[in-house]
Amino acid sequence: MREPIVRAVTAIFAALLIIGSGPGFAQSPAVNPAIAEAAKAEQKQQVEQPLNNQPVWSEVRSGVPQWTSTLGRETNVLIQPQGETWRALRDGWVSVWAGWALVVMLVAIGVFYFSRGTLQLHEPLTGRNLRRFTAWERAIHWASAISFSILAISGLVIVFGKNLLLPLIGYTLFSWLAILAKNLHNFVGPLFIVCVVLLFFTFVRDNLWRMHDFTWIRHFGGLFSARDVPSGRFNAGEKLWFWGGLLVCGVVVGASGLILDFPNFNQTRGTMQIANIVHLSIASLFMLAGLGHIYMGTIGMAGAYDAMRTGYVDEAWAKEHHEYWYNDIKAGKIPEALEGMPDASPDLKQHPA
Repeated sequence: MREPIVRAVTAIFAALLIIGSGPGFAQSPAVNPAIAEAAKAEQKQQVEQPLNNQPVWSEVRSGVPQWTSTLGRETNVLIQPQGETWRALRDGWVSVWAGWALVVMLVAIGVFYFSRGTLQLHEPLTGRNLRRFTAWERAIHWASAISFSILAISGLVIVFGKNLLLPLIGYTLFSWLAILAKNLHNFVGPLFIVCVVLLFFTFVRDNLWRMHDFTWIRHFGGLFSARDVPSGRFNAGEKLWFWGGLLVCGVVVGASGLILDFPNFNQTRGTMQIANIVHLSIASLFMLAGLGHIYMGTIGMAGAYDAMRTGYVDEAWAKEHHEYWYNDIKAGKIPEALEGMPDASPDLKQHPA
């Protein structure tokens, strides 16, 4: 039953090609001569090798612009052959290396945590607090952190879900999950760009580089020694995250994401393919650095999470982890750190030099 239908469709297609290859059609100035030649080749091919449409598909896949009744950018290119190169690169080198890099990072964090545990203070808590973050600083940080997490998780589903989740949960559930991930990624992305801009201008003043930051880098922040290296309000590791992660990765991921999110900007498919590879590559680096930042800000260091949750830190914590910032508070250079803090020690309230 199936074979007669196939033959009938093929016969109709061949007849249309024969009609199209007639004198009136070939002489039409709107038709590319290559189309007429392809039609003749197809007619001959149907006689010599029935059901073999190779000449037509070779012409279609060539990427050469043809005639179309729909005007617009690239509407006269039915199949873009460079798409296969993009697909192979995205599903091959880029996604494979990105996936294994994330796995290695998670394993490294796990090994470090189980070997060192949560880094504790060397001195007991004083019970006297200093204000480290204002309400606005915490609000914009949490907005950025939540949107970053949504984008990271939804992006992982989009890139790796077909290979990792689909075999486990089946087509129906995965289709719903993929649709949810795609829409979250599309709508949360622009919100994250706004958060990046606000976060940059909120914290840029305290992330300017100082000479003591290079000492911190040389000693890896004391991560493998007994004591922290003195730093300002933010140490060099946090500044690297600010400039390399927030600024560089944030700008590149945001710009490439907008190209992918709004195809009505009239960009070509080639532009979107390049943007996709750049977006995936830089977003992977962003997530790698983000994993380290999240680890140190939660279970990696005692008191770090409370600082962003409540805005306050103990004097002992401030002195051990950010000694130069603590000294500036003592010298009266940062009076806002003592505002509304009745439990701060008297020597800090008096601002001795």
